[in-house]
Parts: sequence; structure tokens; C-alpha cells
Amino acid sequence: FLIGSSHRVSFDGASVYNQGDYLTPLGKVEVDIDLANKLISEHERFTYNPAADLKEHSLEVQLPFLQYHLQKKFKIVPIIISTQSLHVLEQISSALEPFFNPDNLFVISSDFSHYPKYDDAKRADQIIAEAISTNSPKTFLSAIKKVEQSAIHGLATAMCGWSSMLVLLNISSKDKNIEIIPIEYKNSGDALYGDKKGVVGYWAIAFYQKSKPATFTEQEKEMLISMAKNSIKEAILGVATEGTTPDFKSEALNAQNGVFVSVYVNGQLRGCLGRFNNTEPLWQAVKQLAVSAATEDSRFDEITAEELDLLSVEISVLTPLQKIKSSKEIQLGKHGIFIKKGTNNGVFLPQVADNYHWTVEEFLGHCARDKAKIGWDGWREAEIYIFEATIFGDLS
Repeated sequence: FLIGSSHRVSFDGASVYNQGDYLTPLGKVEVDIDLANKLISEHERFTYNPAADLKEHSLEVQLPFLQYHLQKKFKIVPIIISTQSLHVLEQISSALEPFFNPDNLFVISSDFSHYPKYDDAKRADQIIAEAISTNSPKTFLSAIKKVEQSAIHGLATAMCGWSSMLVLLNISSKDKNIEIIPIEYKNSGDALYGDKKGVVGYWAIAFYQKSKPATFTEQEKEMLISMAKNSIKEAILGVATEGTTPDFKSEALNAQNGVFVSVYVNGQLRGCLGRFNNTEPLWQAVKQLAVSAATEDSRFDEITAEELDLLSVEISVLTPLQKIKSSKEIQLGKHGIFIKKGTNNGVFLPQVADNYHWTVEEFLGHCARDKAKIGWDGWREAEIYIFEATIFGDLS
């Protein structure tokens, strides 16, 4: 759903383009004609108004970005909001709300402040971005009003597409599991020859579903543990074992979570490998990583056939990485950390800090020095990410 606010026409509703596809230098972008027609036929506030698209640009400018980053074909529903009525915007939001789900992407196209001086724009745009991050339509509207009434020299608008943003906030505010994170800010004064006397502001802001640790039944946990150990035995002995067949209908076992597998012999760690970006079913990733941890972790000797009877495994199923701005956001025992600086990186699972009774600074320092190889204080100038994990195994 590609949504922008009209710069040309005004009427009490929204125009949905249903007349064909879009064409950019990167190729054709297909319009979901059926869905566009459905909106028009079922909701009085949606129509197709040719004038709304004739000289409009707010939707088109997003297409090359989407084509480049998605790297696959996708369909769009192009919507131009042409009203400033809060009541009508509520109706538009209600009509779009059923489509606000993991199968669809909502892209709101809007500039921020228009024509204040460089530093004034930064301050004004920060106020609006922080208001959006509250996921509150009321707070957002109050911030727009505050900025536009603050007598900033040269300011024509706080956000030209505020109506489109309000449509999204009307929807997202009903989901308390939404997290809104400002990603990056620039304004036209940052360009090589940008005039800082009168600029236009731009924010990239992402709406996320808050990550929840994965949940498993006891049977699913036992299944993953069994598959991990049997895979190791098969790899080391070179013979097939009578393993456990995964429940291919299990949503948890087929999810593509990041995962680490730790392998122990007689209670002592002998290997730990994992991946954050997993594109395979979890059960399959666990089998592969178990074998790799037992036979390929260069920090340890490969597990031998004689040690298999003393084998234990621990599986850590991860939430997605979340970048943080301050070490104060780290909760020991709950969060694992991933530190990245240039090509160097290091990771500690959540249980590591508890095992060694470290403080947050020790947690970061050991990871930076011992894992990322950037020195004890290297984390202070590195990117820091946190994650949570569901941890289980047969380690006694």
C-alpha cells in the first residue's frame, strides 16, 4: 500500500489508481487492480480521480527505492489522500485496517518541514519524528500544531503529507505490539551544494512488530534436542541413526528464527555456532548447526565417537536483532548482544552474562575484546544490537 497526500487536488476522500501499471527505469511495477477496485466498490471514500495523479509525484518517487531493495516483483495499491477532514481520514483508516498485517507493506510518502533554515528544520523535524514514535494520533496532531504555530522563519508546513501519516497512525495505534523507530534524518541542506537558508526535511521511520521470544511445547523442544544429537552422531559415526521425524505442521519448528546451538561434553562447552539470518526451517537449521558446532568450531577439538555418550546440547532460538543507542537498554539475563564495527563483529548469548556474573560494561567489554577483536572499549564506537532467546536443552 503506497500512500501519499495530494499536492494538487482536494476532495473528501482518496483516489486509488486502477488504470494500469507504473513504469520506472528499473522496470514495470504492477498495480493490484483487483484490490484497488475492491476498495473503490466497497468504500464510499475511495474513488479514482484522474486529477489526483496527473501532476502528483509523491508515490512515484518511492518506486525505485522499493524495486532496488525488495529485489523481487511486487504489487502496489497506489492511494492519494485528498482530504484534511479528521472524520474522513478515520473512515479511510478503518477501510485499510484489515490489510494491516504481515502479508502487506505500508509505505507513507511525505517530506517533513518545508523551507526553514537548516538548524530550525532539524529541531522541527525531530519534534515530529518523536511524536510519530509515540504511535499516538493525538500526540502527532499536537506536534504538527505546535511546530506550525512556533513562528519558525520560512516554515510553510511541518509535514506536507501529515494526512497520510495520520491514516497509518490511526491504524497502528490500535496495535500495542507496534514499535516505531526513527532510522535516519537528512534535509536538503545536507546535499553537496544544498542551500542551508531554506531546506526540506526527510526522515526514514520504520514501524516494527515488537519481537517476542519463540514458544515451544515440551514435545517440540525434545524433538529439536533429539534431532540435534542424532545429527551429530550420524556425522561422526558415518551411519544413520533412528531419529525423530519433525512435525512438518508445527509452526514453531518451521519458523525461520535465528538460532545458535551449543554442544557440551561432560558439561564442558565444545562448540557453539549459529546464525541470525536464517532462511531455512528451524528444525533443519538446528541439525546443520549442531553438526557444525561439534565438528567445525575452530576454538575446540572435534568431538570424537568416544565422547558421544557424554554429549549434551543447548539450543537458543533468537528474536530479530534490534539496534540500540545506549548500553542502558541492555537487560542482563534477558538480552544477548551483537557488536559490529567495520568487518569485525562478536556475539554473546543472553545466558553468558549470567554464567559469569558480569556487569553490563563487562558484558560489552568481553564481547568487544574477545569476540569482535576491537579492544575492551571498542564497543563505545561500534554498532550494538540486542536480542532475546528461548533457551532449552538437556544440559544437566
